[in-house]
Amino acid sequence: GRQVRESGGGSAQAGGSLRLSCTASGYTSGDICMAWFRQIPGKAREGVAAMDVDGRTSYAASMKGRFSVSRDNSKNTLYLQMSNLEPEDTATYYCAARPFPQTTLDRDRYNYWGQGTQVTVSS
Repeated sequence: GRQVRESGGGSAQAGGSLRLSCTASGYTSGDICMAWFRQIPGKAREGVAAMDVDGRTSYAASMKGRFSVSRDNSKNTLYLQMSNLEPEDTATYYCAARPFPQTTLDRDRYNYWGQGTQVTVSS
């Protein structure tokens, strides 16, 4: 079946960097959009960035410039490079996939979700 799995979470100091990885498996077509979301306890899950198979991206305005997505289509793997981290970036980061090419940060448009990986940034 289709699965999405994240890796790479952990702890960092403010100003530091972390890289998250996400692999989507079980897709017979490579034409899928993959995205990162994050959720702070008590708050709604928010979009971070998305990328389609052709490299088109969507970023949340507040994170563009510090966060960057890239993708290895041969592995159906999406990466999130996070730089200049702030304590406010502390959250559980989720990867999601949808079998449609258009990028979107609307969480309701994603069918498959990973279990999440924790990112903790200390000041």
